[in-house]
Amino acid sequence: MISLPLFSLLTDVTVLAQHGPTDVLITALTLDSREAGPGVAFCALRGTATDGHKFIETAVAQGLAAVVCEELPAVLNPATSYVVVENSAAALAHMAAAFYGHPSRQLQLIGITGTNGKTTCATLLHKLLRELGYHAGLLSTVQNQIDEEVIPSTHTTPDSIRLNALLARMVAAGCTHACMEVSSHAVAQHRVTGLRFAGGVFTNLTHDHLDYHGTFDNYLKAKKGFFDALPKTAFALTNADDKRGPVMLQNTAARRETYSLRGAATFRAKLIANEVHGLHLEIDGREILFRLIGVFNAYNLLAVYGAAVLLGEDPTEVLTILSGLTTAPGRFEPVVSAQQGITGIIDYAHTPDALENVLQTLHEIRQPSQQIITVVGCGGNRDAAKRPIMANLAARLSNKVILTADNPRFEDPNDILAQMQAGVTPPDSAKVLTVADRRAAIKKAVELAGANDIVLVAGKGHENYQEIRGVKAPFDDKLILTEIFAQLNK
Repeated sequence: MISLPLFSLLTDVTVLAQHGPTDVLITALTLDSREAGPGVAFCALRGTATDGHKFIETAVAQGLAAVVCEELPAVLNPATSYVVVENSAAALAHMAAAFYGHPSRQLQLIGITGTNGKTTCATLLHKLLRELGYHAGLLSTVQNQIDEEVIPSTHTTPDSIRLNALLARMVAAGCTHACMEVSSHAVAQHRVTGLRFAGGVFTNLTHDHLDYHGTFDNYLKAKKGFFDALPKTAFALTNADDKRGPVMLQNTAARRETYSLRGAATFRAKLIANEVHGLHLEIDGREILFRLIGVFNAYNLLAVYGAAVLLGEDPTEVLTILSGLTTAPGRFEPVVSAQQGITGIIDYAHTPDALENVLQTLHEIRQPSQQIITVVGCGGNRDAAKRPIMANLAARLSNKVILTADNPRFEDPNDILAQMQAGVTPPDSAKVLTVADRRAAIKKAVELAGANDIVLVAGKGHENYQEIRGVKAPFDDKLILTEIFAQLNK
């Protein structure tokens, strides 16, 4: 069991005031007052839903060792040490890193941020490093991994305590590298504060998470904040073809590198062919066939290639391994019904840009006679502005569309669908159906599909649940589509 004096955890924390001794032994950190107890340091965070400061007295009553807060409670317990800081979330991140022995400093840690492509890039880089012979960890939306050990993932980027605990497990398991998605929430909430990154990768920036950030500018600043914090020993690799790509590099101390399919960059690729069996690319003068499909995956492959080369790996060996890798679960993942000749595609596309990318890719690889039938919804209690945009895109770029529920959470699915329907223009309205039940919607799409048609089920990807009124019921798009195909074969 870890047991460290409080003062040793505050080395990188700016302390404004303290009450009580700082040599008390800390055996656990928590941001949840319900986990308070002897030897525990409780950090009171100001969240979007509630303020941890409201629970300080409740936590103290459970006999904890220390409280870290931005504002002292009215009554102080003489048996508890209090530390006042400017930002509790940042303080907790520094304390968590120290508590677990600064594991990020013992790893080649690569952070990948952007609206789309984070999971694919992190997964591909993890697979690549392991094929190169390294022990490596992965922190992603789909799952966390320590080499082959799979650990369920609850957030794109875990809270700073769990994050450092996972990194420490990777170090203990002999990992030398780790790849992780860095969400905008994680940056804004200081979850990655105190970590030492060997490199950062930017994929792209489009409309997402405005329900949390409020404005696109705030969303941009959160992403940029990750690069601003990179040390000069790290590399910062950005997509030069995204207009926000160069912005990421403006204030970073890291080595500035770029990748591009269109112009001058550190790492360049040329698209030779984008077909149903994969991509044919020329990267830095070498022609390679890849198993992944779509221009968006050309960018993902190029980003991973660049990151690996910047880590010191041999370019030819990197490309050879990348050519044989497959994508992450739920990312343009095919499910084929050979008997009916229908191709299903499961994709996590839950933003307008991601949905457009997937549909454009299907248009690029499909035969002229193939129809595209799209099943799509939008999550509840999230950015509502994108709902009509996504429905409009689906209607314009598909032959038939079925609007359905995604994860409605605490919203009425019919309200969400009405907002989506509002984005469909009269010329496209005849090819759009609304089926609130997601299973029924997928079944209807398959019924509408003819031989060789394509059924795209978008929005949930790897998720194996559907969240309705706070309850997560089992629901897997890939499994449902597979079952429907099997029923047709009987």
